[in-house]
Amino acid sequence: MFEEENAQWGLVHALVLDGKGGARSIARTELDDLQLQAHESLWLHWDRSHPQTHTWLRKSSGLSEFNCDLLLEENTRPRLLPLPNAELLLFLRGINLNPGAEPEDMVSVRIFASAQRVISLRLRPLRATDELLAQLAEGKGPENASELILYMAQYLTDKVQDLVTCLSEIVDGEEEKLDADERYAPEHDAILHIRRRAAGLKRFLAPQRDIFGQMSRTKLPWFLEDDGDYWNELNNSLTRYLEELELTRERVGLVLEAEDRRLSVRMNRTMYRFGIITGIFLPMSFLTGLLGINVGGIPFSESPYGFMVACLLMICVATGQWLLFRRLRWV
Repeated sequence: MFEEENAQWGLVHALVLDGKGGARSIARTELDDLQLQAHESLWLHWDRSHPQTHTWLRKSSGLSEFNCDLLLEENTRPRLLPLPNAELLLFLRGINLNPGAEPEDMVSVRIFASAQRVISLRLRPLRATDELLAQLAEGKGPENASELILYMAQYLTDKVQDLVTCLSEIVDGEEEKLDADERYAPEHDAILHIRRRAAGLKRFLAPQRDIFGQMSRTKLPWFLEDDGDYWNELNNSLTRYLEELELTRERVGLVLEAEDRRLSVRMNRTMYRFGIITGIFLPMSFLTGLLGINVGGIPFSESPYGFMVACLLMICVATGQWLLFRRLRWV
């Protein structure tokens, strides 16, 4: 019920975390008079494209004009911006798993976080937030604002692992086919598409890894004591995925190089055979052309055995050339 009412305001969902892993949903109209308990935290997840989101953010959120401009700007990249009063802005990217979308066209989620309040904005749906809602519904979700942004980053990173593994398996399959069948020719467009996807992922994941590293060193009063260890682990995970992406790009290059070498060897072999055939038939063509000129004095022109002699002569020449090529190891 609340979700349908909130959607009219551009509010995807409004949840109050109970400090025990669960949450309750509230209506948009309750925000102005909401009083949080000491153990509670508020999570507001907005649709950035909705006009009411812009209105609420600038007039009712209590955020400065500077913060609102950053949260609503058209294009952004992963970044971390500490703010006064132990607050922060955190911009992250997640795999685009929406139907018909390219996964490497990563979805942006912009987060404002303070001790008891998290405001997040998205333009397109995020699978990570759906999983987070499912955890809260089971009472196994984050207990406070610190854990909320950590959980969100964790779910975003997990989706990266699935895609990186998928790309690596595709390249594995191409390498196995090349090794098993020397006549197999991979589709260049499909292989190059894998390289482009890896490059697109790396574009956003590299700065996001650095942000996780910064978060592991950030010490805010409302952060839990072991948060730094979890952020550091996310940093290590993204580092591993970036290394895997780089390896995938190199392996794609090796697959293309192997195919180019095979084509080159095949072409050289074909041209070599044509060269041998041409070398054998060229002297015979010279003989037939010489004997075929329409002038007097052609040998055996009056003899009934002339054609047979000419054929034997060409066979001898061809045999001699063959033996010479074998001696020179050309064939």
